[in-house]
Amino acid sequence: MRLEGKNALITGASRGIGRGCAIEMAQEGANIAINYRSHPDEAEEVAGLVRSAGRKALLLKADVADREAVEDMVRKTADEFGSLDLFVSNAAYSDRELMVDADLDNFKRTIDVTMWGAFYGVRAAARQMIKQGAGGAMAVISSPHAVLAIPTSMAYNMAKAAIDHMARTASLELAQHRIRVNTVHPGWIDTPGERKFFSDEQIESEGRKLPFNRLGRPDEIGKGVVYMLSDDAAYMTGATLSIDGAVSLPWWSNRADGEM
Repeated sequence: MRLEGKNALITGASRGIGRGCAIEMAQEGANIAINYRSHPDEAEEVAGLVRSAGRKALLLKADVADREAVEDMVRKTADEFGSLDLFVSNAAYSDRELMVDADLDNFKRTIDVTMWGAFYGVRAAARQMIKQGAGGAMAVISSPHAVLAIPTSMAYNMAKAAIDHMARTASLELAQHRIRVNTVHPGWIDTPGERKFFSDEQIESEGRKLPFNRLGRPDEIGKGVVYMLSDDAAYMTGATLSIDGAVSLPWWSNRADGEM
């Protein structure tokens, strides 16, 4: 129970990696505020799983691109649970188009959710934790896209690169308050959001080409986040934890199918 007695807010927690984090953190003892923008039935399901682990759950519908809505979520979490001790910035948006053909409204939406949404959450959570005076910990879910220039993902690449640097800067600014800020780089994770770009058949086929011959799972990211937020990582801040199945390494990318 490495997070026992802690109160957490997770953005984008109704599905995918956010869901995985919520379940793993609840099993380790944390009460969970579950942010979602759509998919209310799935958010309710996550809340049920949190409660079945013996923890409190709070559902918070909000668009993280709205600064005031994010600040209100932080207030509601602290009011309901008594404090905000842990924050996971996970919500993201992405479209995949070549830069020269991109719908600029969608391009901007990617930046607004993925970059500004993360900043609004980190800032609001930090202000609450500073006010409480008891320290805290944050995990920012970023991506290998922060360092790999993936074609058709320019806006997402830009946003993830920005939040990596944001998290490192925040870790220095908040160290005096005993607030730790670290970043996670998940690899290709099997989430509902991937079905926006790929069919089940494509995901299965492409997954076999990865170094571990499969996509990662949301619970695997959740377990890494639990470590990062727990006292086991008490001397860890401004760091990046890669849980990517080696997809960011170059050695495998040009190998023939079936060969090491």
